[in-house]
Amino acid sequence: MIKRICYILLFISLGIHAQVRVSGIIVDEEDAPVPFANIIFKGSTQGTISDENGKFYLESDQTYKELEVSFVGFETLLVSLEASNLNLRIELSEARDQLDEVTIYTGKMPKKNNPAVDILKKIWRKKRRNGLYLYDRYEYDKYEKIQFDLNNIDEKLMNRKVFDGLEMVFDQIDTSNITGKVYLPIFINESVYKTYGKNIYPKKESSKLVANKNSGYSDNQALIAFLKQLYVDFDIYDNYLLFFDKKFSSPLSRLGPEVYNYVLTDSSYIEGKWCYNILFYPRRKSELTFKGDFWVNDTTFAIKEIQMYANKNANVNWVKDIYIEQEFDVVNDSVFLLKRDYIMTDFALNQKDASKGVYGKRTTLYDNHVFDVRRPDEFYKEQVQDDPQIYNQPDDFWARSRQEQLSENELGIYKMLDTLQNVRRFQQINTIGEILASGYWNFARGWDYGPVFSSIGYNDIEGLRLKAGGRTYFSQNDKWRVKGYLAYGFMDTRFKYGIEGKWMFKNNKRWIVSLGTRKDIEQLGVSLTTANEVLERSFATTSIFTRGDNTKLSNIDLTNLKISMEPVKNLELTLGTTYKTLESANPDLFNVDYFDENGEIQSSIEQVDVSVGLQFTPNRKAYGFGVERSISNNNRFPTFFLGYTRGIKGPMNSDFDYHKVQFFYEQPIQLGLFGRMRSTFEVGKTFNPVPLQLLNIVPGNQTFFTSRKLFDLLNYYEFITDEYVSLHLEHNFQGKIFSRIPVLRDLNWREIIGIRGVVGSISQANRDINASDLIYVAPENVYWEYHFGIGNIFKLLRVDFQYRGSYLDTPGSENFAVKIGLGFYF
Repeated sequence: MIKRICYILLFISLGIHAQVRVSGIIVDEEDAPVPFANIIFKGSTQGTISDENGKFYLESDQTYKELEVSFVGFETLLVSLEASNLNLRIELSEARDQLDEVTIYTGKMPKKNNPAVDILKKIWRKKRRNGLYLYDRYEYDKYEKIQFDLNNIDEKLMNRKVFDGLEMVFDQIDTSNITGKVYLPIFINESVYKTYGKNIYPKKESSKLVANKNSGYSDNQALIAFLKQLYVDFDIYDNYLLFFDKKFSSPLSRLGPEVYNYVLTDSSYIEGKWCYNILFYPRRKSELTFKGDFWVNDTTFAIKEIQMYANKNANVNWVKDIYIEQEFDVVNDSVFLLKRDYIMTDFALNQKDASKGVYGKRTTLYDNHVFDVRRPDEFYKEQVQDDPQIYNQPDDFWARSRQEQLSENELGIYKMLDTLQNVRRFQQINTIGEILASGYWNFARGWDYGPVFSSIGYNDIEGLRLKAGGRTYFSQNDKWRVKGYLAYGFMDTRFKYGIEGKWMFKNNKRWIVSLGTRKDIEQLGVSLTTANEVLERSFATTSIFTRGDNTKLSNIDLTNLKISMEPVKNLELTLGTTYKTLESANPDLFNVDYFDENGEIQSSIEQVDVSVGLQFTPNRKAYGFGVERSISNNNRFPTFFLGYTRGIKGPMNSDFDYHKVQFFYEQPIQLGLFGRMRSTFEVGKTFNPVPLQLLNIVPGNQTFFTSRKLFDLLNYYEFITDEYVSLHLEHNFQGKIFSRIPVLRDLNWREIIGIRGVVGSISQANRDINASDLIYVAPENVYWEYHFGIGNIFKLLRVDFQYRGSYLDTPGSENFAVKIGLGFYF
């Protein structure tokens, strides 16, 4: 009863904030919905557009008496507003003097002789002469707020048992002025940046983080990084806008007339500038497009205001709505600068209006622009930011730095979440979220259990394998961290272990030293480009579902010491040394013998090596300044790796003297509206003869799951090389083809094609020392395989049809397979 009374009072209070709230549906004379109708408060520029089903919501803090509704081919209708204006049904009548026009266009607007398209062409011609592009150098302050809210809050939701003991959270309930839905704020992240840039060669821009603040989740590094990567900066003048790793056609794109209808609907003064209002909406369903309108100046043809909603039929998982609005400030007669950028996404499991979901909102404000201040080029370089004060600014700093003050409900989130930290029910929900985000369970102060999802495994040597591990964790910015695990195999009845410690002893340039040791069973040869990571372990070693012989496993006893530093942002230099012993995990099933320099057969390797690695990931974003940081946008930017390993014979009875050089390059490529391609290129060579376990094994995959970096139809150790070149290409059309097929369109499936190839050789010297039960075969004539796949099945599943393109007659080979993949995709 108390909950019900609170619910009623809360909803009564929501109506106090807005003077006018209007919602409803636009229909024609035959009672069919009218999509993309223009709806504004008469005498203002404040309005919205009906969605694909003719529905709309609009509110204002001002008082208006009439609503104006219009659409091409229909009479403009004025609707009188009363005290209650919710769930209206507004009927438009066909314009009698425009019947011919309606007959010709049937909702499609012409590309030629269209004044809206003529204005669009003038925008194209002048788009690089607007705003910041007019100046050689620029500086400005940027404030960013990311907020997440539970939406469609109702009495049924409030009465669920999950909220027992959490009733106080509903004190912060509010109503969206975009959708009219009731929501509950649950998270806020605020950031303040100082941005510096120059438009002259070489063009540079850098943003220095001044302050960052989170509500209730300041130590959840993985969650913060995930939320940050959902939203990336964009320029409305670009041809394509990137959201959730998908490129939407911008309404200002040069290809806009091919995918959008444009209508010139109005003109008016805005801040003393005469502007035209242009309505736009998609020509076809299921494409990555928007509907909305923009105001553009009549002389500079710079955008003054724009609002747009993503096409609801667009193939984006977990997203019901995307709303974007931008406002530009008139600096003088020729300069329009972005002042406010707002994005709201409605994340939900389905597209139903009544479905519960989460609003993700990002508000970015720009101020204090300064132009043509000369600074040296070094000043614009991105620097590693490790000042703890960034994350601990006092309240008075935030009061001064917020360009838009928080609402009463937003301020209440900080207090609410501080209180909830001591509520048991909230702690339980928070724990589940942390496990899903990071893979670790924080069960004691300063200690996490995990990785949780690798606790159980199976292989043909160990049988059932149980593993328990953990790490130290006091805060996201720990200067040191220790990780370790203990595992037991029920078939070989042996314990295995691994432990590693890292310490960042110098913040500047991120100098880190690490020391670790591991004694375990491993599936070697599942990656061409190798690294002596202590605690990393191949999925092939513990995969429960495999095909064929999975006995080619090795015992590895490894100790590694390394030091790393970051001379410039996203460039990591590593120097390390490793001592390891390698032998077969079961010599009766997998013989790795070799001839030593005296011609005697040996079954184990003792090896000392020194390695140098250089890895560069431009534009990658990292959060925090501890010894371990969360990485965002990791799959959106290229990765370069160059490694050199020197095997040293003699020290600690080390057996071999050799050199190994390897290069790895991975590049994601967004091909406009035609989807996304990922390419991986690897090349390497090992100098001087070494036994099997030190050579370059072409990575096979004997599990039933597809893996992008492996050769899915190869068996383990099928190809062995000492020099190789490998290329992987995979393209995801992201539904571009299926969206044009009526039956498949509604399934939101995505088309995938790919090809992989490798060429390599093995020297006679390496063949001569081989005494194992394997005959060395190298892919001298190019091994390649290709696949066709369907992704996004039930939004999580992918099915690939794999085919061998060469070496079809290899005994025991698999020339065709169906493999599956699982993943969380937008």
